[in-house]
Amino acid sequence: MDTIYFDNNATTRVAPEVRDAMMPFFDELYGNPSSMHAFGGQVAKYVKRAREEIAAFIHADPSEIIFTSCATESDNMAIHGCAEVLGPQARIITTRVEHPAVLGPCRRLKDMGCREIELPVDGGGNLDMDAFREALKGDGPKLVSIMWANNETGVVFPIAEIAALAKEAGAVVHTDAVQVAGKIPVDVSKVPVDMLSMSGHKFHAPKGIGIFYLRRGTRLKTFMLGGHQESGRRGGTENVPYIVGLAKACELATANMAREATQVRALRDKLEQGLLATCPDARVNGDPAHRLPNTSNMSFEYIEGEAIIYHMSDLGICASTGSACAAGSLEPSHVIRAMGVPFTAVHGSIRFSLSRYNTEAEVDYVLEHMPKVVKKLRALSPFSRGDTLPVNL
Repeated sequence: MDTIYFDNNATTRVAPEVRDAMMPFFDELYGNPSSMHAFGGQVAKYVKRAREEIAAFIHADPSEIIFTSCATESDNMAIHGCAEVLGPQARIITTRVEHPAVLGPCRRLKDMGCREIELPVDGGGNLDMDAFREALKGDGPKLVSIMWANNETGVVFPIAEIAALAKEAGAVVHTDAVQVAGKIPVDVSKVPVDMLSMSGHKFHAPKGIGIFYLRRGTRLKTFMLGGHQESGRRGGTENVPYIVGLAKACELATANMAREATQVRALRDKLEQGLLATCPDARVNGDPAHRLPNTSNMSFEYIEGEAIIYHMSDLGICASTGSACAAGSLEPSHVIRAMGVPFTAVHGSIRFSLSRYNTEAEVDYVLEHMPKVVKKLRALSPFSRGDTLPVNL
């Protein structure tokens, strides 16, 4: 078969409809929307329309949408920009399983004197809500930055409840909503977050365009200085083709949400159940009742996830061992470790993430070949033959 792409939480293919919507802005409509002349000015109306469509996607006001280069920029904009307003006495509340784009700036703020609290999760990857309530106690400015759904396990956090509790405690609330875009509904009129981050390339728009939602009235120090774009909140010439493509991706995501919840989920479940039945000592990581419909994180004991990925890649199968942003690290996933997965399994964790472009035939191909890969690697593993684990691990 051709390449089988089961790594959609890392990035997605650009939808053909998105590509087509973008093309005129590389050619006849290439003007700068901030220009005063008519040639550039005509482009501004497309940016305005796209902003309105993207705002409708998350039930926001168009004035609350800021275009960025990606969710990493949006996350940094939210955390650093808010912390500057709150001051050095700010308490930063996040979790141990956040994406590096959130953990990185939170830990830097800790180095700069802020108090940072990283909340634990249970064995299913669910947030410890009692620990969260405890962290909210006390006076002083607070910033809560907690993801809507985990990028490695697909576990969905109760963000509406989290945001409501945080607001009661007087905190400013940010959520990294990268992985939920296009998979489950997002409605900021019902979920009281102050800031939200998304990245277009996670739901079939191109790489290089992101969304930053900033609720009206939320104070934020400007992070990207330059021109007057985005009402002075984020300098830089507008990436018009990608903004238009992002709006089209939002339209397609809305139209395909039910498909994500049914057809994509059915493919995910078939893959997961088939591997559990054919690969001994395999386990699913993440609460099965609170997961994204496209994501399956599985551990195969006694073997290395990297070895599985390399062998599967030779067969044309694309998956991952976790976040692409942590690729190259020899350390096991911080998410899987935070969940307390046994050492014999933590290094053998694989993430499969599907999209509406995947097929049942592709799932069948993986189910035909992956058990052979696991069996081959197990035969080479000393631990699977009953050897004693090193005492210092």
